[in-house]
Amino acid sequence: MHPIVALDAMGGDHGPSVTVPAALRVMSRHPDLGLILVGDRDVVTRALRDAGGVESERLTVQHASQQVAMDERPSIALRNKRDSSMRVAINLVKEGVAGACVSAGNTGALMATARFVLKTLPGIDRPAICATLPGVRGHSHVLDLGANVDSSSEELFQFAVMGAVLASAIEDKESPSVALLNVGEEEIKGNDRVKQTAALLAASNLNYVGYVEGNDLYGGSVDVIVCDGFVGNVALKASEGVAHMITHFVREEFSRHLYARMASVVAMPVLKALRRRTDPRRYNGASLLGLRGIVVKSHGGADETSFAHAIEEALLEVEKSVPDRISCRLESILTTRQAV
Repeated sequence: MHPIVALDAMGGDHGPSVTVPAALRVMSRHPDLGLILVGDRDVVTRALRDAGGVESERLTVQHASQQVAMDERPSIALRNKRDSSMRVAINLVKEGVAGACVSAGNTGALMATARFVLKTLPGIDRPAICATLPGVRGHSHVLDLGANVDSSSEELFQFAVMGAVLASAIEDKESPSVALLNVGEEEIKGNDRVKQTAALLAASNLNYVGYVEGNDLYGGSVDVIVCDGFVGNVALKASEGVAHMITHFVREEFSRHLYARMASVVAMPVLKALRRRTDPRRYNGASLLGLRGIVVKSHGGADETSFAHAIEEALLEVEKSVPDRISCRLESILTTRQAV
């Protein structure tokens, strides 16, 4: 059976002008993949034609009469937008028509709708948003990045299990390393919730390696880094701000005078290589882990390359049966706890 992914074609800042060409790009790279473009049929079909594509057995259009705005309250979207492209795409996962859903739409609405429609896996209290961050020695899967601003130690432990399963499946690692984000590496550091989570992880069969600090987020030495959504989202947004600041300063300095502009020409190959290595588009696609189905959140401002990567992230999770793996791992851990 060929994998099928449902796309919220209307979501994000750019809608079909990005999602449709990205879909065609991914299909050209994965000849066995099937995609369902969900959205206003006239708008999506026009975008498909403009991109040089046509409907086929592998690429179909599913009409949805509504669209969730990027600034819409999740409760309003959940209650009043039952025929939105986002809701219909998630419904296709619920019905088993599609193996995964990808959306660049409103994050809060996506999480609320996905949780309402798909429900959480047994043993999972709350879903978490997990994304991959590049690092000096590789990359790390970090969660939660904003779905839960106040999490208990048990929920943080669940995040660790989900992150470890995802890393194991995608990276083909038998025992990925797991760390807790903290204000220091010493055992005496941190609040009671973090310390309680550390005790749970130390007593589990996960490869728990202790605490890491904020400056380790981009080290790439740990496979999975766990934190609550408040801390994770602040860390992520602060990182984005620093990246924008450095980019601005570099451009400003290279344009300051004639010699600087001449130096920029010489430095251009190095700058381009640096940009390729740190290009955030390569890491677009955050997983909503803990649901009874696969949902991947693309950045709202994603371009064609970024959205294509999010689709491929969803495809990989379908092929690796990530929700089933999380469920099996949790069942194993709960059984071990009861035996003890």
